[in-house]
Amino acid sequence: MEINGIKLEKISDYLWEIPVQGGMIVPGRIYASKKMLEESIKNDEALKQVINVAHLPGIQMFSLAMPDIHWGYGFPIGGVAATDLDEGVISPGGVGYDINCGIRLARTSLNYETVKNKLQKLIEVLFNNIPTGVGASGAIKKLSPSEVKRILKIGAEWAIENGFGTQEDLIFTEENGKLKDANPESVSEKAIERGLDQAGTLGSGNHFLEVDVVEEIFDEEVAKVFGLFKGQIVILIHSGSRGLGYQICDDYLKLLVQSEKKFGFKLPDKQLACAPIKSQEGQDYLSAMRCAANFAWNNRQIIMHLAKKSFKETFSISDAELDFHLIYDVSHNIAKIEEHKITDSNGKTITKKVCVHRKGATRAYPAGSLLIPEKYRSVGQPVLIPGDMGRYSYITVGKERSMDETFGSSCHGAGRVQSRHQAMKSAKGKDLIKELADSGIIIQAKGYKTIAEEMPQAYKDVSDVVDVMHNAGISTKVAKLKPVGVIKG
Repeated sequence: MEINGIKLEKISDYLWEIPVQGGMIVPGRIYASKKMLEESIKNDEALKQVINVAHLPGIQMFSLAMPDIHWGYGFPIGGVAATDLDEGVISPGGVGYDINCGIRLARTSLNYETVKNKLQKLIEVLFNNIPTGVGASGAIKKLSPSEVKRILKIGAEWAIENGFGTQEDLIFTEENGKLKDANPESVSEKAIERGLDQAGTLGSGNHFLEVDVVEEIFDEEVAKVFGLFKGQIVILIHSGSRGLGYQICDDYLKLLVQSEKKFGFKLPDKQLACAPIKSQEGQDYLSAMRCAANFAWNNRQIIMHLAKKSFKETFSISDAELDFHLIYDVSHNIAKIEEHKITDSNGKTITKKVCVHRKGATRAYPAGSLLIPEKYRSVGQPVLIPGDMGRYSYITVGKERSMDETFGSSCHGAGRVQSRHQAMKSAKGKDLIKELADSGIIIQAKGYKTIAEEMPQAYKDVSDVVDVMHNAGISTKVAKLKPVGVIKG
């Protein structure tokens, strides 16, 4: 098959390979159906970016793309790459501007049928309690620079120490809500300044808080372990490290672009600016990125606490009656040092530590992993895959094959098919709020522009994306969620 002049070899119905050519060090591999390649992936430069990433010094095995792949800064969104710790590089473009953007899923004891008449009020209370929009602030009191620096070091532990949740929440957060070796001295004063009043805020763009109902269960055994039942009310929170994380990415991209000559890399795209992992620049970026990741986990923890408070306020019920619990929190924009099986070009396989870049990709560890909560070790890690606000989202579970093929990674969402500008044009003349209401979805947003930019038609059907990973055996379906209420920036 040939897409935009790029030849792809079929490995299976759901996996395609771009052979090594030119300066590529490893092949590119794309998880997608033939239809997705021909109808959506061909519409931007994402496949070219898969090739570009394959040029990175020290890249291991493959430059990977998940089925929600689309064009991004340097790396495609939906891209995964692992680099050698001694000879490899770290690239901010492989993490993205919204460092540790991620998804958090919490469950309640509430049944949709018994609370549906109060959902309008719930959405109003959520919108009132959780600041949304560009530059949103004031969810909690404005913090001092020293308090922000403490968040950068200890992540979600700060929220627990200050009454925004329980110790149990940390158990069900990837990395327990804290990456080690995060030194606030590697973060600029400007970035810290931007974080002073943004803890606990949702932000804008594709960030959201969604009230969902469990519409369908595919795997009863795993759903039971995750605490899910049909008709149950759950919430999804999608947010990241806000202006602080953006500033860190911006600061280090400027530094690394200037350092290009020093390292002597010959890369096909300036947006792949990078540094050897062991260099001072590489270590400083890793440290600052970990700080932003910790800020994001703390952010989602506070948002969840405010959401729980909103539920109790709306329904006038006790903690015991609400039975609110975090199911899991996963990052989908991050770089981490992890241990994986690596097969070299001679076919020799060893287990070693590598730096895994996941940009628009979710960790998907299988049953038996000691790095997931003990409660889930018999089934695997929850992999949370939100769709657009008008259709559905999925809960899947990580499988062993992810460790063999994708450095323990799966997809992260639907993936756009229209740019924000295109979506704005498509939305002209439409009453999107009414269209959503007709589908049983209540929405409240800071402005209509965000609703138009994020309209359902701007995204792929997430079920097509999830089916690819399910059929490829990377992460399999557990439950489908239907949105009934959304707040956005």
